[in-house]
Amino acid sequence: MFTCDFSKRGNLTLSDFLYENLKSHILAKDFKPNEKLPSKRNLANHLGISVITVANTYERLISEGYIYSIEKSGFYVTELLTFSSKDEKAKSHDSKIDLDFENPIFPKKAEIDFKTNAISFEKFPFKTWNKITKEVFVESPEHLLKLPEAKGVFQLRKEIALYLRRFRNMKVSPNQIVIGSGTEYLYSLLVKLFDNNLLYAVENPGYKKIAQVLKTNGVKCKPCNLDDFGLSIEDLEKSGANVVHLSPSHHFPTGIVMPVRRRQEILSWANREKNRYIIEDDYDSEFRFLGKPLTPLFSSEYNTENKVIYINTFTKSLSPSFRIGYLVLPKNLLEVFEEKLGFFSNTVSSFEQFVLAKFMEKGFFEKHIIKMKNYYRSLRNYLIFCLEKSSLSNFCKIKEEESGLHFLLEIDKKIDSETLKKDFSKNNIVIPFLEDYFYGEKTNLEKIILVINYSGIKKEDIPKSVKKLEVLLSKY
Repeated sequence: MFTCDFSKRGNLTLSDFLYENLKSHILAKDFKPNEKLPSKRNLANHLGISVITVANTYERLISEGYIYSIEKSGFYVTELLTFSSKDEKAKSHDSKIDLDFENPIFPKKAEIDFKTNAISFEKFPFKTWNKITKEVFVESPEHLLKLPEAKGVFQLRKEIALYLRRFRNMKVSPNQIVIGSGTEYLYSLLVKLFDNNLLYAVENPGYKKIAQVLKTNGVKCKPCNLDDFGLSIEDLEKSGANVVHLSPSHHFPTGIVMPVRRRQEILSWANREKNRYIIEDDYDSEFRFLGKPLTPLFSSEYNTENKVIYINTFTKSLSPSFRIGYLVLPKNLLEVFEEKLGFFSNTVSSFEQFVLAKFMEKGFFEKHIIKMKNYYRSLRNYLIFCLEKSSLSNFCKIKEEESGLHFLLEIDKKIDSETLKKDFSKNNIVIPFLEDYFYGEKTNLEKIILVINYSGIKKEDIPKSVKKLEVLLSKY
């Protein structure tokens, strides 16, 4: 059945827009010669317009010779002559482009890539995941077709609550947890939860996507500088912000772990005003390689006024393509959430939530975390070993390597960053620069600092990657 989008008709009448659409399809030979068209009534019902509108359109097409009618039989497409004009050649070329678009050529893979956060294909527990998937199909088929409540499937929220209690010392109930399809969606929920006129503070330097998501949702953001201990409390006080986004356990990209004194100062700032809140992004807390995991701000004894909203995803622990994240709301925001957002449909399919819940319930998630932590520790140690035994160690310094899945590489050479970036591009090297994560001026950066994300690199590729980087940087 023929379909056209009347929302795109602009100033045209319904009949004129339908005429133009049918005519273009006939000329493009989307209809075969002598092919029967839908009856006036059937087409009108399908398009949601009047029979008179279709009748007027058909009459015009008949008068111009594009279609013909047979009494008591219907309407048919006229067999038109084929021309090999320039227009036809152009149209043929356009058709070829459309076919090419269906089979896109992917960009060339970087020879050295320390930007991607993808995990190794071999490290995902496909066999276990497949087994759990089959079990969910057998055990809970009736639940898979039901819409989950706004906060998500209860079984998954319960497992997340148990996991947070065991590994993050967070005593929360499933009712405080909200499941969503990634951080972008969860941040948009938080904006809707608060008043639109609130000002948000973000870390500078920081993960710029956070500010982009917040601004897209119609709120203002104020970058606040970092010092050696994390986000500057002085800058936060001056900003006039109501809500601040932080990653205190392991800041991206600097790698700073916020000490307890600064945590106290940030919480004290939040506690002083009713409409102040902290969004605590705990994005890679599972992968701390020195000492015990730090207590989240959410569980801090200084969080006396329930001012912290905790956010995390399964991006680092399972896969970046695994679009499941979650919020943990303080109890004083639960009623507000129900009033403002309780009618929202959950954005993660019930099936994925049930599979992940069972994966966690059976202990596979915890085993996977332990396995990946050992793998990433080994990967990091080998990368650092190769860097230190190369000539790079003569003019490069490794910083903030004890936590998370990235560290910094400070280059003690007089190099212009734009020149180095061009060299990287020419040699098919992808490594982000710390300066790229600043808003505005790149304050206090006297040297070039590279951000080395190592989770996506294979161990066997490390020696040649370090060698290529060594050769390139040694020429300066």
